[in-house]
Amino acid sequence: MGLTRASTAAASTADIPLSAAADTGYSAAEPLRVRVPATSANVGVGFDCLGLALTLYAEFVFAPSADGQLHITGCEERFRGADNLVWTSYRHACEELDVPTQLLSIEIDSPIPLAGGLGSSSACIVAGIAAAFALAGLPLDRDRMLRLATTLEGHPDNVAPAIYGGLTCSFTDNGDVTTLHFDVADSLSFVTIVPPYEVRTAQARRVLPGDVPLSVVPWQTGRAVAMVTALTSGDAALIRKCAHDRIHEPYRAKLIPDYEAFRSAALACGASAYLISGSGATTLAICPSDTVANRVIRRIAGMESVAEAEGYRRGIVVHNLHASATGVTLV
Repeated sequence: MGLTRASTAAASTADIPLSAAADTGYSAAEPLRVRVPATSANVGVGFDCLGLALTLYAEFVFAPSADGQLHITGCEERFRGADNLVWTSYRHACEELDVPTQLLSIEIDSPIPLAGGLGSSSACIVAGIAAAFALAGLPLDRDRMLRLATTLEGHPDNVAPAIYGGLTCSFTDNGDVTTLHFDVADSLSFVTIVPPYEVRTAQARRVLPGDVPLSVVPWQTGRAVAMVTALTSGDAALIRKCAHDRIHEPYRAKLIPDYEAFRSAALACGASAYLISGSGATTLAICPSDTVANRVIRRIAGMESVAEAEGYRRGIVVHNLHASATGVTLV
């Protein structure tokens, strides 16, 4: 995990439960462990506004360096240097908090795919910021963490659910960000389908049109509001009705060779909706129950990816997930 990136924000959120460790700060008696959920931005019709935390977790272990050198393990060699996103986010947060930066040993254990549309960079940013708070003996101030994370990420749609958990709706105004938090119905399952190729965010941005027709505005606005209600209530029929985006998915789907085949399979198995997670290449099937989710998994796991047919060495990875009720935690 480690992309490099270096807007400010003030958050307005519902009360979010914190872990005991987050309430009291961190005790330096043992290494600090930080857990951050994967996230899925947009949720189809909530382009650049909605974000969802999922029960797929990256874990990060921080400890003072024993030899005065920076050590980063658990990620590809190219991400083990001083430009690692966890480390740079930690340093940035220390500067903003006006606390000393210390050289660290950082262990990364993350199943979140790079450039896959499940918030890998947001997980790294949030973990680094959480470490700055905890190692300084400060309780996690999630509103302030959001402000710092948005500065680094450039937008709040992934970092907000990574910090608060659940479903979040965020918007910015003159450098401020407002984030609203919603609990997601326990009945819903979210099947993530991760293919053996990447879609870079910059590439996914380039394919979008610069303008949308006026008729798209009411279409999209009504469905985005309905999606929030549908996810919080677990209304599978409403999800099926409102999950039809016209702003980004018709264009980004062309970058995902397996999109149409997997979408048809998921919907035929009873999924309520089939969406692109973030900018892709991961896709997301929203299912009304674990029974339907498992049916989708069996069907898609038995299919050959277009990329596999072209010689990729690893196949698709499929997870049956739920909404994560909590965001970043100290464990």
